[in-house]
Amino acid sequence: MEPNYNKKKYLELLTKEYKNINEVAEEIINLQAIINLPKGTEMFLSDIHGEYEPFEHILNNGGGIIKSKIDDIFENTISKKERATLATLIYYPEEKLKLMKQEVSDLNEWYHITLYRLVEVARKVSSKYTRSKVRKAITNGFEYVIDELLNSQAGNEKDKTTYYKAIINTIIELNQAESFIIAISDLIKRMAIDHLHIIGDIFDRGPHPDLVIEKMKKFHSIDIQWGNHDVLWMGATCGNEASIATVVRICARYNNIAILEDGYGINIRPLSTFAMETYKEDDCKNFYPKIVDETKYDESDRNNIAKIHKAITIIQFKLEGQMIKRHPEYHLENRLLLDKMNLKKGYIRIHGEKYEINDTNFPTLKQEDIYELTQEEQEVMERLCDSFKKSPKLNDHMDFLFKKGELYTIFNSNLLFHACIPMKEDGEFQEVEFLGQKVKGKQYFELINETIGKAWLNKETVDKKLIDIMWYLWISPESPFFAKDKMATFESYFVKDKEMSKEKKNPYFILTDQEEICNKILKEFGLPEKDSHIVNGHVPVKAKDGESPIRGNGKLLVIDGGFAKSYQQKTGNAGYILTYNSNGLLLSQNKPFESVEKAIIEEKDIISELIVKKTGVIRKSVGDTDIGKRLKTEIKDLEQLLLCYESGEIKQIN
Repeated sequence: MEPNYNKKKYLELLTKEYKNINEVAEEIINLQAIINLPKGTEMFLSDIHGEYEPFEHILNNGGGIIKSKIDDIFENTISKKERATLATLIYYPEEKLKLMKQEVSDLNEWYHITLYRLVEVARKVSSKYTRSKVRKAITNGFEYVIDELLNSQAGNEKDKTTYYKAIINTIIELNQAESFIIAISDLIKRMAIDHLHIIGDIFDRGPHPDLVIEKMKKFHSIDIQWGNHDVLWMGATCGNEASIATVVRICARYNNIAILEDGYGINIRPLSTFAMETYKEDDCKNFYPKIVDETKYDESDRNNIAKIHKAITIIQFKLEGQMIKRHPEYHLENRLLLDKMNLKKGYIRIHGEKYEINDTNFPTLKQEDIYELTQEEQEVMERLCDSFKKSPKLNDHMDFLFKKGELYTIFNSNLLFHACIPMKEDGEFQEVEFLGQKVKGKQYFELINETIGKAWLNKETVDKKLIDIMWYLWISPESPFFAKDKMATFESYFVKDKEMSKEKKNPYFILTDQEEICNKILKEFGLPEKDSHIVNGHVPVKAKDGESPIRGNGKLLVIDGGFAKSYQQKTGNAGYILTYNSNGLLLSQNKPFESVEKAIIEEKDIISELIVKKTGVIRKSVGDTDIGKRLKTEIKDLEQLLLCYESGEIKQIN
């Protein structure tokens, strides 16, 4: 059938890349081969919260894949200790090499044995990829040598062994063994995970979100679904003062001021000076920071951090009050609580009821306008706002979050988003008024994506209400990022009755125990019921209390299990790793990671316990993926171009 005019114009454009029948035929053969390969392995991680060391280790061990491949190859030939050493060498080649050089008596012999073993592991993990893709993944040199070792078909087995031995001998004789070990270890790690999904909340609580982002920036293939903490930091970087104060408060609460000062160059000194002077007679004991790692805590700093913590908390509640009054459309009037306190009598009135408060020393509260900043507070915020907006590294990291992230992603028939889709108790999607539009379900998600995009790309000139909306998305019960009836930060700090600090989750979190509700959500986003899943984070799964990450008869997987150390006492584990390979989905539960030092010296890996293995009857190939669908379309186009060349309708270029 003759192609239509527009199609023919497209085919003529293809001739610039594929000039004749031979080139078209070669590309069709190549693409057909690719779509029949097993699909690459995807890894899903959630709620990293600045915990760089376990994050780095999980990427290094491929979520346990590398150790599994080593066991498959060598379980019957070398000891468990040797397998652990080989795995650690792959995870941390430079550091482990330094130790091995001190421990090994015959280094050349160790090089010979190790290089052979590394080649076998590399061959195993790269077997599902094209030779071209593997070569492109080798970034530290040795492309030709590694390619030869992985793919050589030199004669019979004896000839091949001689050939390998000659190459490895030469590597060692030229003093290139260490560089080669690093290069092939990097290749193994690169091939173990084909694509990485981050299901939100990179920031807050843990010490090094900056290093987490830097690691993500170097990862070869990644997408990010923004979490509520990520959107908070984006809003802060855009200059929203309530978001800035909240970010600083959370850093103080988790003894993590260093991420602001050392990580992002944020000037905290004006706030510190103000806090020390304002609360010099106050021990601020209710504001002592949460200590997760006692080895990284200086007791002498406790009171200073507590004063900073209290000062910025009061500033935050003032700024939030200003936001709520400025935006009545947010419907957050019930969070105006500062003015409900009776400091002389020590109580607060909430919904007509009196509750005792645990602190009455608030020297910066003005009775005439309790939500107005003092001049000193205003100066502190101006300096903080200037630092956030002008930090090059922070802006670079937020730009990466914007470019690689969005509220939700559909990838290989899986729907990924951080928290929830607001729903009513009857199972219908909740209609929300957002920027003057009434929206729900997917339409709501799309409008949020569009709004955050506009706000970030035009942050210097955009209408301020689009910047403010990121704070709204952090705190609103109607936000798909937050998904609770209230953010009870005020109550948790000041109200003695801890029942007042409880936050009721959106009905979504109960309704999605039902398979039909999960299927309804999948349908809303255009996904088929069969073989589709929803992947969320946000709400830590308390495994120690019997909670399960698997909901809706396997349709929904919640993979926030306590990656952040501050959650691990509540959850009883250290997060989940979800992988999706050609055989299906595998969900594993992690034990806490001790340290990189112990991982290298004592060869302690993250222990992951397999929870569920959901396999398909037929092994999935690249052709079954989103990329495969695009490749099949390309093949059809090339086949049409081939027909046009053969018929003479389009002339070949020889």
